[in-house]
Amino acid sequence: MRFLPLTVVSGALLLWGVLVVPLLPEGPGARTAANLLAVAALLALTRLPRAELGLARGHVRPGLRWGGLVLAVVGTGYLVALAVPPVHALLDAAAELGTTAELLLRLLVFIPLGTVLAEELAFRGVLLGMALRRLPVRWAVVWCSVVFGLWHVSTARTPDAVDGAPATTLAVLGTVVATAVAGALFAWLRLRSGSLLAPVAAHLATNVLGLVAVAVAAR
Repeated sequence: MRFLPLTVVSGALLLWGVLVVPLLPEGPGARTAANLLAVAALLALTRLPRAELGLARGHVRPGLRWGGLVLAVVGTGYLVALAVPPVHALLDAAAELGTTAELLLRLLVFIPLGTVLAEELAFRGVLLGMALRRLPVRWAVVWCSVVFGLWHVSTARTPDAVDGAPATTLAVLGTVVATAVAGALFAWLRLRSGSLLAPVAAHLATNVLGLVAVAVAAR
């Protein structure tokens, strides 16, 4: 019974990410709204204290410090990537930008709210907070990171935009492993700073600045 709440929440997150989200209406707007509603329900049901969610006021400054550092490092990395012709070409090849209005909505609304805020509250907030009640810190981070990686199975299975083919098993596995590693880094930032702001900034830097780099490479 000790691990039942953690197992139930982990299973619910996986069911939502792997089975429910792919059935939602196409378009990031619907998925953003659904993810935010689901996380709001998760917060209401689990009722973790602010400190366990990484939302304590006393840790705002460390969260901003660490988050700002990560933003600077990731931003510098993308600038270097844009300056290297082969990497620039890869970013250009990855471009699926749509109109300017669609790009701005992704940068300012869908990614920050539907992806970053929702996932950080769910994984580095609720799930990590619950795991730390029942597991040593190292294993709590491993647990949350593995669940975070598996959460992205449905994303990895999305048909390729170029030929419409589904991702291979190796590609899905690569996505799961990469996002699990990213989840571990986000969890480390959350624990090191004591604040959810640090992984939020890191997640924003990775996703938003990555899309900006793709847009710059393409245009």
